Amino acid sequence: MPQSLHCNFAHIVFSTKNRKPMIGTDIADRIHSYMTGMVRERGAGLIAINGMPDHVHLLIKSSKTTTDVDFMKELKGGSSKWINDNNMIHGHFNWQAGYGWFSISPKDTDQVVEYIRKQQEHHRKVSFQVEFRKFLKAYQVDYDERYVWD
Repeated sequence: MPQSLHCNFAHIVFSTKNRKPMIGTDIADRIHSYMTGMVRERGAGLIAINGMPDHVHLLIKSSKTTTDVDFMKELKGGSSKWINDNNMIHGHFNWQAGYGWFSISPKDTDQVVEYIRKQQEHHRKVSFQVEFRKFLKAYQVDYDERYVWD
C-alpha cells in the first residue's frame, strides 16, 4: 500500500499545577481557542475542548507525524508560555507535569464529546481526582498514586 493511513482518537486530560483553580470563565474560551490552534498546527484535529478552573479535556484525532509525547510537550509548554506571556492570570501559570492520554474508539467519539461538553455539570458531583482515577481504572492503566498528582 503506497499510502500511510492513520486514525487514532484520544481523550486527553491534564490539570493545572497542584490542581489550583486558575482558569477562570473570563479566560477559559481564549485559552481553549489558543490550544485549538496549537492542536491544528501540529497536524491533529480537535473535536472537542472544555474544562474547569483546574483542568482541561480535549478530544483529538491525533497527528500521524507527531508523537504523543512531543505533542503533549508542545501543547502544554506552548499554552502555558502563552498564558504567562499574555498575563492572563495573577502569578505564574503551569500545567501539571503529567497527563492522561486515553485511546477512544471512533464509535465512542460522540459520547466523549458529550462528556467533555458537560464538564461543569459533571463536576458539581465529582472532583478532578475522583474523575481521573475512574479514567485510569476504566482504561486499565497501572499507576502509582504517589506520582499521579503534582
